[in-house]
Amino acid sequence: MNNTINATSLPAVTQNAKPRKTVLLHCAWATNNIGDIGHTPGTLRFLDQYLPEAKVILWAESTNENVDAMLMRRFPKLEMVKGSLAEKDGPIQQAVNRSDFFLQGPSMGQGTDSMAYCRKIGKPWGLQGQSYFPDMVTGPHAEERIAILNSAAFIYCRDSKTLKLLQDYGVKPPVLEFSPDGCFGIDVRDERKALARMKKHGLEDKKFITLQLRTHSPKSPGLDDKGPRKLNPLNPTPENIAADTRRAQVYQDLIAMWVKETGWKVLIAPEVQKEMIYNKKFVYDPLPDALKQHVVNFEEFWNVDEACSFYARAHTVICHEPHSPIIALAAGTPMMHTFSEFHSPKCWMFKDIGLEKWAPEFDSTPAEKMFEILMGIHKDYPAAEAQVKKAMGYVEQRAAAQMKVLKGVIGA
Repeated sequence: MNNTINATSLPAVTQNAKPRKTVLLHCAWATNNIGDIGHTPGTLRFLDQYLPEAKVILWAESTNENVDAMLMRRFPKLEMVKGSLAEKDGPIQQAVNRSDFFLQGPSMGQGTDSMAYCRKIGKPWGLQGQSYFPDMVTGPHAEERIAILNSAAFIYCRDSKTLKLLQDYGVKPPVLEFSPDGCFGIDVRDERKALARMKKHGLEDKKFITLQLRTHSPKSPGLDDKGPRKLNPLNPTPENIAADTRRAQVYQDLIAMWVKETGWKVLIAPEVQKEMIYNKKFVYDPLPDALKQHVVNFEEFWNVDEACSFYARAHTVICHEPHSPIIALAAGTPMMHTFSEFHSPKCWMFKDIGLEKWAPEFDSTPAEKMFEILMGIHKDYPAAEAQVKKAMGYVEQRAAAQMKVLKGVIGA
């Protein structure tokens, strides 16, 4: 019997295998905000699921040991690089050069330096999950920024308002469409930490809501937001403080109505680390002692994997910031985004996926109306969960479509 194998009889993949394509993802913007942490595992999950044939390198802008360990547990084949693009022949320039595509992860306008560099060296690039204020395409040097944006292979905006803004000002890459924030793809968990903290605070599955207020406060002690909008003022004005106090009162009233109606607990759950002391000051401390017995105020920040495990067990996640609600939806939990649009157009993400009724504008919505929305979820919880599932189905559809475009661009 002849056991010799003719090379021509081998499967074609062994003879004409294409080199594996490489995508460089620029993300992981910060570690003091679970939204800025959560963009990365969510976007990586979309890449892993819908473009598994590609190698992914993560250019991590700002991480720590806990975040790195979480990412490597979930994505053990991930290559991670850190450093500055300005460093000549440094790890970032090397990663750009050996990649087939540069993908800028979800952000609120991270600048155009990386895009300009890719344009200069002829490296294909694109944007995923972007939001912009109007000054991106207006004011000084707007024409230059628009020209850079037009050199993208694609731009996916995470909200329809940003999409229309770019369209109106002549941004015309080959693909300019809506696709939700990459954080919607998040699926990391830290069950051990979450269950231990739930036990410590007497929190039961689906019998507590969470909330957090966004205040006019510095990003960290002594650090001002240098941008023109002054969203994190170093020295809050009396008007800033009055606005924070007024909004906090709405949350206090909502807490009181929830506890009176259900007897269940409330968790003041941090999305942004700097807000923890201000939520204690404005929301928790003024509560009467009888009500405080039903309210848990975290004094320790957490990683996004623990937050995911918590939000999966919450009844409803309520937040002035958008990413706790996004993480809740990814975990199958109903949410309410009590938004203020001057923070950014990110608030429109929920309208764009069919959940506008769960996204009331903060200053025009009294506590009674917020409670009515919350009770609508509570009184038919299976229906609310079905709405979450429907919205997330659309998110997955758009994520898959985006990854199909990326696959075509790189020829994977």
